[in-house]
Amino acid sequence: MRTLPGLDPADGPELLDGVRRWLAESGAEPTPARVAQALREQGRVLGDAEVLGAAARLRSELVGSGPLEPLLADPSVTDVLVSAPDRVWVDRGGGLELTRVTFPDAAAVRRLAQRLAAVAGRRLDDARPWADARLPDGTRLHAVLPPVAVGCTCLSLRVVRPRAFTLDELVAAGTVPPDGDRVLRALLRARLSFLISGGTGSGKTTLLSALLGLVGAGERIVLAEDSAELRPDHPHVVRLETRPANQEGAGLVTLEDLVRQALRMRPDRLVVGEVRGPEVVHLLAALNTGHEGGCGTVHANAAADVPARLEALGTAAGLDRAALHSQLAAALSVVLHLVRDRTGRRRIAEVHVLERDPTGLVRTVPALRWGVGAFVAERGWERLRALLRGEAASLGQEVGNGRRDGSGGSGERDGRDG
Repeated sequence: MRTLPGLDPADGPELLDGVRRWLAESGAEPTPARVAQALREQGRVLGDAEVLGAAARLRSELVGSGPLEPLLADPSVTDVLVSAPDRVWVDRGGGLELTRVTFPDAAAVRRLAQRLAAVAGRRLDDARPWADARLPDGTRLHAVLPPVAVGCTCLSLRVVRPRAFTLDELVAAGTVPPDGDRVLRALLRARLSFLISGGTGSGKTTLLSALLGLVGAGERIVLAEDSAELRPDHPHVVRLETRPANQEGAGLVTLEDLVRQALRMRPDRLVVGEVRGPEVVHLLAALNTGHEGGCGTVHANAAADVPARLEALGTAAGLDRAALHSQLAAALSVVLHLVRDRTGRRRIAEVHVLERDPTGLVRTVPALRWGVGAFVAERGWERLRALLRGEAASLGQEVGNGRRDGSGGSGERDGRDG
């Protein structure tokens, strides 16, 4: 447990509680002068270092993230998870690690969760024991209070980078195989509609942000998201975000609403951050009516499961199976599937194209898979190559070599970009 400099560990929390109450009652900001005054009111006189330490900690607790502030400030941290006062975990890209950060007690975790929810404009109390929101700095917040969360409030924070990764950085990190970036660049230039699939935390949003940063500067990107996490490095981005209903049940704005509005905003690229509900019907309809190059993400265990996943979402929205597959066949071209291995590394495992089977249903066909150090061609490669419309003509020989000799090598590069 962290305490103020010069204070007994058992004395610090009680003293801070007294200062906090005095500041709350007086409505004063936790400036060093006000903190010193609050300390005097409690009969305590501390030195400059102690007063500054108290002011910094109180400001962190009142307007920051409390004990979690140093973790969230670490640029390598992607997730911060609190499951108990002495169980604070972080993910730095290599799996979860238990930190030395602690809270005084379960009540402190609850207070922090409720304050963060309030900052995000969400209600979090016994009547509404969970909250899912975005903080002003873009951090994704999810919190669940007891008794729904047994024992202690569970707090999950997903850190959003202020700058999106570039595709070159993802290649260097091992998310995209060498020369795989050329296939992805060609995919964007050909204006193919695609989905990025994968499990939670596999890097779908990270990859999509990087790819959108490669879209031509003259194109208008309209994003529709449940929680605004995409931050592509692009000069013309319009961001739309859903909104929950207020306490009276009014004001709800769904992702389906946003997709409908986005279609009226002249998008060159319509992007749905995560396809997860009835919006799939409007998205497929849009991609079938001249909106080329649309994209998004979807949760799926494998690329082959994407048609079934979309079918389930479409059926729930009232679209029958035959109509859904008919729309899907014409709307979507490619699925990029991401996985996260046991070491925590995120990578593109497969690239699939879509085709109809003899029954008229849509299925995915592997076109590329991650081989030994590069993409290796699979049965659907020739179809993908045809879809790219010559954008990746130079890749045909390279990927083909990788398949024939079984080495997964990328062959000789001709110096062309894509």
